[in-house]
Amino acid sequence: MRTALCETFGIEHPIVGFTPSEHVAAAISRAGGLGVLGCVRFNDADELDTVLDWMDANTDGKPYGVDVVMPMKVPQEGTSVDLGELVPPEHRRFVDRTLSELGVPELPSEQQQSDAVLGWLHSVARAHVDVALKHPVKLIANALGSPPKDVIDEAHDAGVLVAALAGKGDHAVSHVDKGVDIVVAQGHEAGGHTGEIASMVLVPEVVDAVGDRVPVLAAGGIGSGRQVAAALALGASGAWMGSYWLTTSEYAMTAGDTAMQRALVSAGSADTVRSRIYTGKPARLLKTKWTEAWESPEAPEPLPMPLQNILVSEAHQRIMRSDDPEVVSMPVGQIVGRMNAVRSVQDVMSELVRDTEKTVARLGELS
Repeated sequence: MRTALCETFGIEHPIVGFTPSEHVAAAISRAGGLGVLGCVRFNDADELDTVLDWMDANTDGKPYGVDVVMPMKVPQEGTSVDLGELVPPEHRRFVDRTLSELGVPELPSEQQQSDAVLGWLHSVARAHVDVALKHPVKLIANALGSPPKDVIDEAHDAGVLVAALAGKGDHAVSHVDKGVDIVVAQGHEAGGHTGEIASMVLVPEVVDAVGDRVPVLAAGGIGSGRQVAAALALGASGAWMGSYWLTTSEYAMTAGDTAMQRALVSAGSADTVRSRIYTGKPARLLKTKWTEAWESPEAPEPLPMPLQNILVSEAHQRIMRSDDPEVVSMPVGQIVGRMNAVRSVQDVMSELVRDTEKTVARLGELS
């Protein structure tokens, strides 16, 4: 089950695993894939530096990457306090009222002034890149398209490859023209920020557009070896998987993660919704009482990035602390219907590899 991607990164399996958890990312790398740590949760560059020190010490010398959120169009900049003044009062009243109606308790007093996540800001994402390049990362991926040319050049000067997510063929062409080394074709089924075209259509479209220039990874709706094999059959060099790692036993970032995992394990493939309520850009989330409240006639229109995140940041903290699966706010793809148990990363990877090999062998027997 080796492709050119394995040779490029020195990995055993053509599986790239995106996750906001350093414990999961390190475990993916140790299991033979390429773990990619999401950096958006780090407001403080020093905190990211400390976590990457931990990654360096806990990946057994195996390669890993990072993922930043750097919009191609630079959004408004500022501190959470400055930008918070731009949030309309009626939006804040709606959030407060909704949390009260859902029975979500307030934060303890010592946490009520905590900053919103500022990783959505362009300047913070650049700081993430600067920190990452001080470590032996092998890949910098950008979740919102190709990063600026100077960032790509800086990564290349350090010997680091750059990946960018694409939801259309012409997006992929633009990314490669700007110097991106790997394109992740992310279909409509995917969790988090995602476009309108489904993976079965998008992956060959992107492969046809840029596959003769750079490797293409398939993302969205992958949670079995059969789906990995399908991605390879469509011309991809490997799979980019994000949602599927959320129900691994290594994923434990906050006390609310157990509620999140209970919600995901019990959800079906129809239990997601694509909405701008998480960040201000369209993102696929788990459907819960929180997302349903935002679909009510009384709900205001979501704000643009990064104001929407500043609006809901404390709400997300309160929801996570509430330990209530019915109000979880979590990006996840339609593959959630297959995420039916909490298992270790190694168990997940082993099953993916076995199932892929069996599927490829079965297809080879067809006349």
